[in-house]
Amino acid sequence: MATPPLKNNNDIIDDESSIDDDQEEITTQLDLPSSSTMDDNNITIMQEEIMQTERGNNKRYIPLLVINYVCLFIGSVTSSLLSKYYFNHKGSSRWVSTWVQSSGFPLLLIPITLPYFLNLTKRKPFTDFTTKMVALSISIGFMLGINNLLFSWGNSFLPVSTSSLLLSSQLVFNLVLSIIIVKQKLTFSNVNCVVLLTLSSILLGLDSSHEKNGTKMEKDKYFIGFFCTIGAGLLFALYLPVMELVYRRVYCYQMVMEMQLIMEVAATLLASIGMSIDGGFSHMKVESERVFEKGGRIYWLTVTANMVTWQMCFMGMAGMIYMTSSLTGGICTTALVSMNVVGGVLVFRDSFNAVKAVSTAICIWGFCSYLYGLYTKNSHHHNHSSSSIEKDKENEMIPIINPFLTR
Repeated sequence: MATPPLKNNNDIIDDESSIDDDQEEITTQLDLPSSSTMDDNNITIMQEEIMQTERGNNKRYIPLLVINYVCLFIGSVTSSLLSKYYFNHKGSSRWVSTWVQSSGFPLLLIPITLPYFLNLTKRKPFTDFTTKMVALSISIGFMLGINNLLFSWGNSFLPVSTSSLLLSSQLVFNLVLSIIIVKQKLTFSNVNCVVLLTLSSILLGLDSSHEKNGTKMEKDKYFIGFFCTIGAGLLFALYLPVMELVYRRVYCYQMVMEMQLIMEVAATLLASIGMSIDGGFSHMKVESERVFEKGGRIYWLTVTANMVTWQMCFMGMAGMIYMTSSLTGGICTTALVSMNVVGGVLVFRDSFNAVKAVSTAICIWGFCSYLYGLYTKNSHHHNHSSSSIEKDKENEMIPIINPFLTR
């Protein structure tokens, strides 16, 4: 019987080289883009974390997503109510209301540093930051500061329910800008949701005459609040897809929080400059002692609580954008409109007539239709490619470690 020919040394070497090439090709799929600020040790550590996260992605993704949405829910509702509480009890500084939206940024050090000190990650905080990333964060932070000021002006003149529902109009702009900036794909569910939520805002606008009296001053205040709120919605609509685009260049959740911290510092700097020019810091002391109806202790408690809740809101929003998409984040924010409306009615006795009830019902309907469309898309994708990671964002869900850097 013939025996198979023995391989010589050259053949063995060729086979080993082929195996090495295959291993190198597999490893390359997990490599990150080269960066002047990243050494070999950092790349190795990040590759190990990517592989670990791929194994535990299903266990970590949902809890972290839920935590972010809970923070967004609590922060959005309570910050709106606390801001209105401040103005209802003779608080009058819109710069103070603007300042508290970002000045709680030190709280973001908790999600930034805690994973490292608990040995949940080997990456040190603020590692691999480039000059471009810092510049982008600062620029977006200034835009966020302007958005905060417009929101404060709008919230000071309008009922919480009205301002919250008006902000839902940003969704149509968010969809358009998402298509332009991040190439968001149009589907029946997201278009249907945007149409319904926009219709909700139009109904509210038609009913706006019931929430202002006939004096010229009150009309002026109402329309100032109206256009400031719309302006805040437009800037927020731009902020969401821009952030999604920026987050495609980061590779972990901690970096998202670090960029958010830099943005909040920039927004706080802008608000602090405005307060200094307008005498806002000295006005805070006078306001707490002589103006605020509930006294100094409640005044500072209100300010501090507002700082905390606003950071919860922004942290949750940043996490939602990174882990899903800018459109999903915007829709989740709009879904909280109904809770803000209910909160305004229960806490401040805002009017809640039939038109506003229909508007809220349409808002909830739109959000539920979007959730159903997202569920069916994800179910379809899971049935056809359960063993692979979706990389084109068609299902609007991305893993905790950014797949855009593993292509």
